[in-house]
This record gives sequence, structure tokens and C-alpha cells, in this order.
Amino acid sequence: MKLVAIATLIAASICSAAHADKLADIKAKGSLTCGVFGDLVPLGFQDPKSRTTVGFDVDVCAGVAKSLGVKLELQTLSVASRIPSLTTDRVDVVAAAMGYTAERAKQIAFSSAYIQVPIPVLVKTASGIKSFDDLKGKRVSAIRASNPEAKARQVLKNSSIITYDDGPLAFLALQQGKVDAMTISQAAAVGFRNRAEGQVVFLDEVLHWEPDCIGVKLGEAALLEAVNKSLADMEASGELQAIWDKWFGPNTEYKLERVKKLTELKDFQ
Repeated sequence: MKLVAIATLIAASICSAAHADKLADIKAKGSLTCGVFGDLVPLGFQDPKSRTTVGFDVDVCAGVAKSLGVKLELQTLSVASRIPSLTTDRVDVVAAAMGYTAERAKQIAFSSAYIQVPIPVLVKTASGIKSFDDLKGKRVSAIRASNPEAKARQVLKNSSIITYDDGPLAFLALQQGKVDAMTISQAAAVGFRNRAEGQVVFLDEVLHWEPDCIGVKLGEAALLEAVNKSLADMEASGELQAIWDKWFGPNTEYKLERVKKLTELKDFQ
């Protein structure tokens, strides 16, 4: 029994010594694999001309990769696959509207919040719905496993929350009258509203101001520190603001002001 115990300890020590941290692995392979959306304008989506994945989160990932001195590789993810892809090492980091919550922080680590946007509710213009009170007994669509879904369940306790696999399906449900309202991050919601040509509007109330971060696997302290330094440098140089202006600023359809700058995670805990 003693020999078995000793052998087990030796094996564990060898495995531990052989294990390189993820930051070292990234630099050794020369690339950062970043999980992003592939179907949510303007965060991550396929450009119809180049057929490549582009978007706000893609540019943020590119900035982090550049800071680390490696090339960027992209892996498109669904909302539900973000955390599993990170914990199983399918990706190195996730930048896909990865909103911080205390519950998620038990599964993955979060960087500083590089974007903070409200989570609004969209309704049909002719619905007569003006407030959250008017949503009592109504159906509200949301993306399955998303922060907007969680916040809708917390705030709209007297509404039925109907989930869908992605934003386009959740919005289609609103257009077709299968639900009475829809909730999604404002970053995506403005695009849905604009393309509806006046058929939908925002309610004045919002469910939550969501701090979106880069997700990192638990236990990878060196990588998390490097990501946070990259984001801080991008903020200081004006790169984060430039990326915001490119995708959300005054010359885009969104025309959104970047109200909140890079914020350390401790401010949300």
C-alpha cells in the first residue's frame, strides 16, 4: 500500500511539473484561440463580402493577441457553448458578450469589463406595452443560457420567459407574435430594432447594466493577468475607444456613446 501511495505521489508530481500554464502554451504555439459569436451583429458575425468573421469582440481579441505577440485564431461559438468550450480547452479565451455573474465566476475567471451595455426589452410598437408592469402574464423571448435570460427571470417574475438558440430566432418570435417582447444586450438589440423599420421599440426600463468581460479558464492566473494588462494598455492608448467607435459610434447605425470605460472586476463583486 505504501508503495502504491508513493507511486501515486510521484506520478502526480511529474504531471504537475510537466504541465505548462496556458499563457506559456499560447506563446509556444504562437497563436491565441478566441471564442466569438459568428451570427450576432456587430459583436461577431460573418462579413458577406470577405466571408470572414468580423465584429467588435473580434477586434478586441485581435488587440489582445497583438499584445501577447501571437497571431489570432477564431472559433465561433453559440451562447450555450461558451463556458464548455473554455473549460474543455477548445478555446483559450472567450469574448462573446461574456457577461459577469457570481454564478458564472464559479466556473470560469473573468477579465476586467471592456464593455458595459444595458439589457433592454423590445416590444412591438403597436402592442400598447409601455412598462415592465405591462409584461405581467406576457411572453418574453431571450437567448438560451444568456445573461439577458437570467436577468429577465429575476426581474420579470410574472412573465413567461421563452428561450431560443440565438438572437435572430428570438427576434423572429417577436415579429411573428409568438412572444410579446424580447430581451437581448443593447449592442445587438439596436440592430434588430433598426432593421424592423419602426415596428419595434425599446421600453424605457432596462433589466440590467451588463459588464462584458473576456472569459479565461479557472486557475490560469498568468493568462488572466496578461489579458487584463492587454485591455488596460488598449484603454490607455485609445484603441478600445476606437474599436467602439468603429462598431457602435456616431458614424454607425447604432450611434451609441461609450458611457462606461474599462472597469476592474472587483467593482462588480
